Amino acid sequence: MSGGISIHVVDVSRGVVAAWMRVEVYRLDPDRKLLAGGIVSAKGLVEEPALAKRFAAGRYEADFHVGAYYRAVGVTLPPVPFLDVVTYRFGIADPEQHYHLPMKVTPWGFSCFRGGA
Repeated sequence: MSGGISIHVVDVSRGVVAAWMRVEVYRLDPDRKLLAGGIVSAKGLVEEPALAKRFAAGRYEADFHVGAYYRAVGVTLPPVPFLDVVTYRFGIADPEQHYHLPMKVTPWGFSCFRGGA
């Protein structure tokens, strides 16, 4: 696979993919602009066609709606959750490469990195 971004989200606190979590991807240069928004599928992926295209070199951001996801699946959170919207900023240096962003999440923490898919 060349170019594009893929996003995979796993709810490690429950041992399942984070199906129905909302994720948005923005380009930050020169201004913040929404490029794609979608819901994590039953496969754990954001299956948004706009993410399959090549992205120009630059700075980007992915917003993961963690608090809303946990409330929707029935996890009790405080009125002000520890994690609400997690913003992950990343850079694309080579538009010809594919950028895979796996995220592992709980109501209290997360890990996001560049994967090898």
